[in-house]
Amino acid sequence: MCILFIAVDMHPKWPLIVCANRDEFHHRPTEPAHFWPATPNSAEPANLSSKVLAGKDLQAGGTWLGVNKLGQFSALTNIRNLSDNEGMRSRGELVLKALSNDGSLTEQWLKQHSNNYGSFNLVYQQNDKLWCFNSATHENLPLEKGFHAVSNGALDDVWPKMAKGQQALEQHVLSHTEPDVEQMLGLMRDESEADDTSLPNTGIGLEWERLLSAIFIKHPEYGTRSTSVVMRDVQGNIAFTEVRYDGKARNLGQQRFSIKPE
Repeated sequence: MCILFIAVDMHPKWPLIVCANRDEFHHRPTEPAHFWPATPNSAEPANLSSKVLAGKDLQAGGTWLGVNKLGQFSALTNIRNLSDNEGMRSRGELVLKALSNDGSLTEQWLKQHSNNYGSFNLVYQQNDKLWCFNSATHENLPLEKGFHAVSNGALDDVWPKMAKGQQALEQHVLSHTEPDVEQMLGLMRDESEADDTSLPNTGIGLEWERLLSAIFIKHPEYGTRSTSVVMRDVQGNIAFTEVRYDGKARNLGQQRFSIKPE
């Protein structure tokens, strides 16, 4: 489960700004963000090539967030439910399909095939516009100009951490001539939990609702594994920063990438 805060056309130089946390079990093997090799394995789109920059889930082979050298962005969050996902396809392959840019991932395709995956929100780009597809409702909504939050419910839900992070990003973007990546990374380290009275009831119990109500989740078994800040400028250049954490929220390393569009 992850959370995304997205600014669309709210900065004159950077029309796309994304701050994202990936939350996952700490024992799940993962590769840091890297350019994927030119020879894909059988689970990846045939034309993926080395045009994709993303981390890799080594258990299922997909990713949760990435960009390609055309300047396109895609990311995925799980929709929280208690259904058994055993036997389902890996949701991480949907981000790769979106970034392969072969035209095969469309709204119609998502509606036809979403039942093959556990519930998800997929943010993807089509015709120079970002969309968010919700597999539980089959809604495919455009991310219009403004600030957005995508987590484990519907787009722009009013869960406390979604509202808090969205407002924090808005305040930062609107008050800075040049967005400060380190400050945005700091926004994503907020461990404060919501009051019990404002917690959603998603069927996982009060203790976990409390824990998961923080933007940054700190727990020895399950928590925030990485934070990514992705910015695309008006020329299509991408600045990509990733920081990784262990089960004690200690920094395991930070890396930055710059991509010029092809």
